[in-house]
Parts: sequence; structure tokens; C-alpha cells
Amino acid sequence: MIRRWFDDSRLEADDLADEESLWWLASAGARIRRAALSEPAGRLTRADRPRGVLVLGAEARLVRAVLEPACPVPFMAWPGPALPAWVGPLDLVVALGSHDAPAWEVRGLAEAVRRGATVIAAAPDESALAAASAGPLTTHLPTPPDDPMAAAIAVLALLGQLELGPAVDVELTASAADAVAVRCSPARPLGDNPGKDLAVGLADSFPLVWGGTTLAGRASRRIAETLRRASGRVALAADAEELEAVLLGTPQRDVFTDPFEQDAEIGPALLLLDVDQVPEPMTETARRLTRLADGVGVRVCHISSGMAELGASDVERYVTLLLQGRYAATYLGIGLGGAKSR
Repeated sequence: MIRRWFDDSRLEADDLADEESLWWLASAGARIRRAALSEPAGRLTRADRPRGVLVLGAEARLVRAVLEPACPVPFMAWPGPALPAWVGPLDLVVALGSHDAPAWEVRGLAEAVRRGATVIAAAPDESALAAASAGPLTTHLPTPPDDPMAAAIAVLALLGQLELGPAVDVELTASAADAVAVRCSPARPLGDNPGKDLAVGLADSFPLVWGGTTLAGRASRRIAETLRRASGRVALAADAEELEAVLLGTPQRDVFTDPFEQDAEIGPALLLLDVDQVPEPMTETARRLTRLADGVGVRVCHISSGMAELGASDVERYVTLLLQGRYAATYLGIGLGGAKSR
């Protein structure tokens, strides 16, 4: 893989704050508040406990990661393309989508309505998903058109109110997003900006991303997607065993290689998420990955959701990890002079 030239002076440009992608990241907290505080249109109550819960669409696996340990009824994140045969009048179907929701999700939601299932549709007004969900047993939750994370948090908050999952404090979650926006603001310089610092750390590499908890693992996959879009390079989020195989196959770094040669190949960098929060069995896994990376001269970078004693919820930690990764990806794209990403 041939390296594109990274210029960190672009991260200190006077007009950096005008970048649309950075504005979008900075308003994540506002979108979370708007989505979660929108008044649902429907009659769903705590008494309407379903036989099972099925979630469709973007960030369905995030909803599963939060709800599955606490949901009092069977829960499934469904990848499509057709609705399971067992879904019927005793079940709750939740759909998360945007204006460009895939056709299979729209068809699946319409089929759930036809079968008499209770439906929660977290989708923008006047979207195909909202139209397909129309029915007497539907609760429509208006959400921003371009932020699946905000829609998922709104759904989690609603399901928590219905006692189908843990309570989600929307204001604390939005405040966590605001805190990342402050720390990663384009006005903050290198050395005092975790987003810019991580972008520099990944500038001459392709990332191998690992999270040792369920939600950190989910965030690792979203961060890798964003890094790929921003840099045009490989970015792999995977289980530890798969990343170990990559590291074991990485040749020892030659310290005499000129890193500024235009045709110099780039190698991997290891990006670890929230290793200070992983349970004890996974702590050794993080150490093993670090030892393997150090052994072949692979740089190790970290993203942390904060100190454990702060008592942040799992959803707050997820938002903190994901947004830091997205800021880093955006700054990486800017430094490379190419793609910018959200």
C-alpha cells in the first residue's frame, strides 16, 4: 500500500472551523436531544409488553448490545431481507432509518404492520419508512435525517421508559457528545486535541481497531468504516484473534527506512478502544495485542471514554468513543488533503 502525503499544518489552518464535516460532528449533542425529546406519535405504554422485540435497520446492533442484557423478553437484531415468519400481533418491531432506508427495510416494516405487530418507527417525517409504518399500532418517533446514532439513542430512551431495557439519560448522553466536541474542536491545537493527535498517529498507517467490550467492539466497527471513507485506505475492525494474525504476519519495521520516501509502503497501526474499561479476562488480550505490536514496531494508539470513577453509562461511553474516532477520521482526511468524513 502506497502512502498518501499527510500534512499536519492543514490541521491548524485558519479556515478549519468552516469544514462542514466538523460542524456536523460538533452538533451531535443537539441531534441527540432533538431526536430523543421529539414527541412520539402513538399510544405505546408500559402495559404493552410484547412477546419479543425485533429491530431493523441502521444501528440495530447497537440497540441489541444495550438491550440484550436487560430486556425482559426475547430480543433480536434482524439483518433482513425478509421479516421472520414468527413475527405477529404479540411482537414489537422497531425500525431505525433515514430518508434513504433500504427497500427491504421499508417492505419489512410494511409487512409487520400488515401482520398486526406493534411498531416503533424511528425515521424522519415524510420518509418512506414513516409512510410504510402508518397503522393503528404504530408509534412514530421523528428523528434527524442523517444520524443513525441519534435515532438509536432516541429508541433506547423510549424502550427504557417502557421497561424493555435500561434507562438512558438523554441529557447526559448529549452532554458526553458536547464534551467530545469541545476537546476535539478545530480551535484546539495539536497536543491538546485528541482527535488531531490520533489523526497524526494514524497518518502513515492503516488502522487495526479493537474494542474489548461489546459496545467498544461495536464502536470499533463504526470507527473503521469512517477511517476507510476518510483516508481511502484499509481499516480493519475485528476480534483479537484476527488482528493477532495480521500482526504476526507484519514484517519487522526497518528503523533505517526513510519514512518520507514517496513510494514507501505503509504498515498497520493498532488502535485500542477503552482498554482501561475492559473486564479482567480481556485485559490480558489487550496486553497481548500490545506486545505483538511492539514486537514488530507497530504504533499503538488509544481512545478512551473517560475514567471509570466518573460513572458514565454504557451509552455515554459508546458516544464518546465513536465521536472521538470520527473526529480523528475527519482530521485524517483533512491532513491527507482528500476525503472528509462524518
